[in-house]
Amino acid sequence: MRIFKFGGASVKDAAGIKNVYDVLQKVGYEDVLFVVSAMGKTTNALEVVVKDYFEKSASLQSSIQEVKKYHNQILLDLFEDEKSPVFKAVNDLFSELDYFLNHNKSPNYNFVYDQIVSFGELVSTTILSHYMTYRGIKTNWIDVRNYIKTDATYRDAEVDWDATQKCIAKNIKRKVLNITQGFLGADENGFTTTLGREGSDYTAAIFAYCLNAESVTIWKDVPGVMNADPRYFENASLLNQISYREAIELAFYGASVIHPKTLQPLQKKEIPLYVKSFIEPLLPGTSVSKGADLEPHLPCFIVKKNQLLMSLSSIDFSFIMEENISEIFALLHQFKIKVSLIQNSAISFSVCIEDKFGNFNDLKTMLSKKFKVAYNENVSLYTIRHFNDKAAQMVEENKVVLLKQVSRETMQIVTKESID
Repeated sequence: MRIFKFGGASVKDAAGIKNVYDVLQKVGYEDVLFVVSAMGKTTNALEVVVKDYFEKSASLQSSIQEVKKYHNQILLDLFEDEKSPVFKAVNDLFSELDYFLNHNKSPNYNFVYDQIVSFGELVSTTILSHYMTYRGIKTNWIDVRNYIKTDATYRDAEVDWDATQKCIAKNIKRKVLNITQGFLGADENGFTTTLGREGSDYTAAIFAYCLNAESVTIWKDVPGVMNADPRYFENASLLNQISYREAIELAFYGASVIHPKTLQPLQKKEIPLYVKSFIEPLLPGTSVSKGADLEPHLPCFIVKKNQLLMSLSSIDFSFIMEENISEIFALLHQFKIKVSLIQNSAISFSVCIEDKFGNFNDLKTMLSKKFKVAYNENVSLYTIRHFNDKAAQMVEENKVVLLKQVSRETMQIVTKESID
């Protein structure tokens, strides 16, 4: 089987969904399993619903209505007959969402987040499945929560691989276009979990691994994997081939095209990953597979914005030793703070971090009991794989460099914008 993943940008409106149909006509759809994200910016819109729900905001109903209105317009643009069963199917899903909001008793933010935000993928796949059927392609709509089993770490769930393997291998139909949701799973109690933002790529890899798939293709609005994000760097170039090892390195440092968890299951079974354009689907795109590390061999630029650079020093000027570092990392783990870079000297320890869950102030309070804590907010971390002097100069231009770290293949620079 081939696994296709279509992200939110590819199904953001009726034209996008029609284009997905056209892509399938060009590349074939037999023995294909489709993993689909929420439409457009629906996840963001549902995050507003979560926020309004917890704040008991008067705007809760209007934020829900925005999500419903957006999807209803897509339905009206796609289906001529308003008596089509897709209208009832989507309405039933939104009724489930309303029921949850009116009856939930859990105060757990992360649990509630997963139950609400998951409706984005459930609705998008329902619409896509009905549209394919409407256009003459027989589909098998799958509720991914019956297949991907996880623990109960809401918003960042760990996959139970044994249970997931059994569910997928036993129940997936072949010789038909299967359509399922990215990003979602379910815990042992049947509650919805999510695999972390951008987890739809990971979903595709999970299915590929469990089905021994021929390949995974991620369809995007770019020609493939570029050596830099075109939003931040001019003259970004297409990479034709990347080895698994190099792609894992790029993902580790934060390259946004491929989810960090996606590559490991594919590498284990040497399943090639293709990143292709849904605008020009017959172009070769980028292949992530066995072979050359990087072709062409160019510096690769990765930038992470909105980072925190924290520096710790001992209060009594004693050395920061292994036991101190162990304690620091235990707290970082406890507060779910992602570490992007570390650097230490005899009496100081610097770490560039990402405060995804808003726990930095609590961490700082704990650390202040034993260390002097200094920090810079809203810094940027630039990583250059296969760097050269020209690449470094380009990154450093018009910026204040707060920290620089260099290894054989990789340079990392923490910067803030210079104030003229």
